[in-house]
Amino acid sequence: MKKDIHILCLFLLFCGPQLWAQDTVRYTGTTLSNVDYHHGQLSPVVGVHNIQVFRANREHPEWAGGNNWTYNHAPMLAYWNNTYYLQYLSNPVGEHVPPGQTLLMTSKDGYTWTKPAVIFPVYRLPDGFKKAGRPEVASKLDAVMHQRMGFFVAKNKRLLTLAFYGIVMGPKDDPNDGNGIGRVVREIYADGSMGPIYFIRHNSSWDAGKSAYPFYTTSKDKGFVEACNELLANPLMMQQWVEEADRNDPLIPLKKEVKAFSYYHLPDGRVVGLWKHALTSISSDNGKTWAYSPLRAPGFVNSNAKIWGQRTADGRYVTVYNPSEFRWPLALSTSTDGLNYTNLLLVNGEISPMRYGGAYKSYGPQYVRGIEEGNGTPPDGNLWVTYSMNKEDIWVSKIPVPVTDVVTTHANEDFNQLPAGNELANWNSYSPLQATVKIEKQPDGSKALVLRDKDKFDYAKAERVIPASKKLTVAFTVVPQQADKGTLQIEFQDEKGTPAVRLMFDADSTFKAKVGYRDSGIQKYEAGKAYDVRVELDRAKRMFTISVNGQAKGTRLFFAPVASFRRVVFRTGGVRRFPDADTPTDQAYDLPNAGDQDPEAVYVIKRVVTKE
Repeated sequence: MKKDIHILCLFLLFCGPQLWAQDTVRYTGTTLSNVDYHHGQLSPVVGVHNIQVFRANREHPEWAGGNNWTYNHAPMLAYWNNTYYLQYLSNPVGEHVPPGQTLLMTSKDGYTWTKPAVIFPVYRLPDGFKKAGRPEVASKLDAVMHQRMGFFVAKNKRLLTLAFYGIVMGPKDDPNDGNGIGRVVREIYADGSMGPIYFIRHNSSWDAGKSAYPFYTTSKDKGFVEACNELLANPLMMQQWVEEADRNDPLIPLKKEVKAFSYYHLPDGRVVGLWKHALTSISSDNGKTWAYSPLRAPGFVNSNAKIWGQRTADGRYVTVYNPSEFRWPLALSTSTDGLNYTNLLLVNGEISPMRYGGAYKSYGPQYVRGIEEGNGTPPDGNLWVTYSMNKEDIWVSKIPVPVTDVVTTHANEDFNQLPAGNELANWNSYSPLQATVKIEKQPDGSKALVLRDKDKFDYAKAERVIPASKKLTVAFTVVPQQADKGTLQIEFQDEKGTPAVRLMFDADSTFKAKVGYRDSGIQKYEAGKAYDVRVELDRAKRMFTISVNGQAKGTRLFFAPVASFRRVVFRTGGVRRFPDADTPTDQAYDLPNAGDQDPEAVYVIKRVVTKE
């Protein structure tokens, strides 16, 4: 005990002043994430739309843009020429298991994306190659890809995309140990076509004479060479290369064992740097030097998943990260000055089942990246980020700016009457490619919120945050398009996502409510018929009454108590609790029928009205 106290005193003596007297990023809020829940029991940022842009499928590559590789990870974003650009890494099965390639997707609105196209293809190593410190000899061996930087927009308006070819000779070998092949670059043109691939930097351990692509300086396009030279002269860009670069590369300003660098500028011109584990430092000369060796930002909880920081369109700041020792949930903190972060709010609190096992595939929404300074500003003024789910599927999130978790008025939404394109501005959505959340036109020409679900493993979810209410009336109109398959669950939750009441349009043609352990039948329902549902909830009595199409259907008891109601949720599936904090780290198995689809179930929601 005395020894422990002595060690603590030494730590506080030598590290305490550095931690707290240092001008540094810190989290001063009191909210913490609870990893027993995928959503961490965090309040959601109002209006976040989580959109799946790529869904892996080994058995049916035609449903995955023609690609049957199931390790997909490390996505990055840019906005240029009125277009979103997203690149990501891909391997057949697992992380650091060759071959590897990098793919590109584009979108005009952030919601609808092109099929992925290979931009940096599989790279074959010369037979007979040996890597320093490894016993293996290459024979029909391909490189893998590992990069922390995806895009660069030069002053001459050229858009460059970059990647890194690393070498993995066998188990426990790393592609980012400084002994890879090198970094490649190519230009993306305004018409969507791309220029040839060049190397922009070789590792010194690699024989450049054996490279499959020429060096960038051989290009006859002076503008391209100029853009590459500008990139190489930028210390903040070079800092992103530290992991893959030679350990003594003179272009890298801070040669430390730090990973996944992101940064933003403060109003006084200083730069805040962030790395994995929420390490941070500050630079006064645009990344040439750093004020102190990166230290853990006081108060931040973050492990070895990436953390993203940037200034938002309203002049505030945000950090987006997994606030736990696991890779869930995906959350954010905001700051007015870029140094002091005061809250913790939910971005994506879902973990879909990992359909395909593989090396180092971690559960959860992870490795988040936004649009780096200089790489474009979306015209909507919102914060856009990208990340992988389970290192398998690729997602983006549109996060409204200004960021808030507070609403002051109740829902009064007839979707047909709302302005086009703005119908879901106050709604949070979780929209996989095979279980979508969209506003759609109906046969009679009217608009409605439509939840479709043919995903065998995932669901669609639409959620409305409301003012805290101890007594709540909710009225909504649902038209189930079938009565023999699928499920639509409607929940009334508190601010932490705890439901007190759950209603269900279930696959047995019965509209029912969860009452304790059992489900209580309310009435039968029919496909294609509209159901006007009215629910009156009383938190103090822990009871609710329900009527359908004007007919009273009785009073029932909450199945869980809540202090107040803050959310109304529509979801095409049941609650998920796997994985949890005790789930084994690595999933070595595939789920049965992992590539299959279910028959589609469709639910049309015409209106949602709440009042206290």
